[in-house]
Amino acid sequence: MSPRRFARIDALLLLMTVIWGTNYSIAKHAFRELDPQAFNAVRMLLASSVFLAVIIGMRWRAPQAPTGGNTDVTSIFYTPAELTRRDWLWLAGLGVIGQCFYQYLFVGGLARTSVANSALMIAVTPVLIALLSAALGQDRIGGWHWLGAALSLSGIYLVVGQAGQGAEGSSVRGDLMMFASVCCWAIYTLGARPLMRHHSPVGVTGLSMAIGTALYVPLVFPHLRAVNWTTVSGGTWIALVYSALFALCVAYTIWYAAVREIGSARTSVYSNLVPVVALLTAMIFLQEPLSGRKLAGAAAVLIGVALTRLGKSERHVTMSGQ
Repeated sequence: MSPRRFARIDALLLLMTVIWGTNYSIAKHAFRELDPQAFNAVRMLLASSVFLAVIIGMRWRAPQAPTGGNTDVTSIFYTPAELTRRDWLWLAGLGVIGQCFYQYLFVGGLARTSVANSALMIAVTPVLIALLSAALGQDRIGGWHWLGAALSLSGIYLVVGQAGQGAEGSSVRGDLMMFASVCCWAIYTLGARPLMRHHSPVGVTGLSMAIGTALYVPLVFPHLRAVNWTTVSGGTWIALVYSALFALCVAYTIWYAAVREIGSARTSVYSNLVPVVALLTAMIFLQEPLSGRKLAGAAAVLIGVALTRLGKSERHVTMSGQ
């Protein structure tokens, strides 16, 4: 991979962390007016519709595109390989675990616990993905990565560890739901990677999200029916659209484009920056103080991410069957 392309992926991953980090406060604000599961059902419907429109549009345009191979950008949105029966079954599994279950647990956990606690749970993602990835033989994790992940995790504890103990608005049930959602996300991230050897990140994400949404909406339909949608304010609708288009469509696409290019373990380390962004957002918009402890933790997170980039590129083990 060229240094220029390498830097571009890093820049996109940083954009992703900003989107996901700000989404916590945006969603929590919307929950004051909307039932959390109803909010999530609508944003999933919107995001799935956008993904499917892009997939259909790219397939319609593809035969008209000049020959000579896909560009990097095109390969993110479209690949010519047809989905096999096995691919569809794999997508269905990803839709159940990584979309339906994950979204239900994530939103339910966020509604029941604090942003700080939620961010602490999300910080477990890189370690969990690295362990699963190494156990499955997908990645061979080097010493720099382990050192960076450990330092980042220590920084996360400095940032939110103290706040996570008895913080206002937190609950054990919410923390457990958030941790369960992280487990679903780790499985989804690793499970999607074999499909993306032949299919685009947008295709895999969009189709699995559509399947997950088809299961999720009936599951939370009583929540949807209970909402008086005529009284929902414009600000809440803006929050919902932002969360759908950016937190789901844009950020998911960046995540899986990076997973395909630099591997699951390296990509997942950037999720350690999400709590930092979440806390900075809370400081700016909610006037929460930024202590020296939090600054030290944020510095540890940034240094940890940098360390993971110093090591040699992961050697991906070829997986059979795809």
